[in-house]
Amino acid sequence: QVQLVESGGGLVQAGGSLRLSCAASGRTFSGYAMGWFRQTPGKGREFAAVITWSGGDTLYADSVKGRFTISRDIANSSVYLQMNSLKPEDTAVYYCGVGTGTWSRLRLTSAYNYWGQGTQVTVSS
Repeated sequence: QVQLVESGGGLVQAGGSLRLSCAASGRTFSGYAMGWFRQTPGKGREFAAVITWSGGDTLYADSVKGRFTISRDIANSSVYLQMNSLKPEDTAVYYCGVGTGTWSRLRLTSAYNYWGQGTQVTVSS
C-alpha cells in the first residue's frame, strides 16, 4: 500500500520561503515520477513540478520556474519542494503524487495513481 505524507506547509509573508516534504512508502519507486500539484478552493489541481525517481530529471510549471526547486532523497524515500520568493498567488493546498508517463502526461493529474493528504501553504501580502 503506497502512502504519501506531506509536511512543511504554513503561513509565510510574501517574499519568504518554505520547504515542503513528502515521505513515500509502500513500494519501490524506480521507474516512477514524483510530482507536486497545488489546489485552491473551487479549482482543480494545478501542476507545479515533477522529478523522475531514478534519474532526478525535473520539470516545472512556468508559474514557479526559477522560484521553486524539486528534489528527492532516495535513501529516505522522500521528495522535497523548496519554495522561494513566495507570492500570495502561491497560496494553496499542496499535494505530492506518484505517477508515470511522458513529460506532457506528468503535467496532468490523470498520470498519478497515488496522492498524499495535502499541506496548506498560505502567503500573506
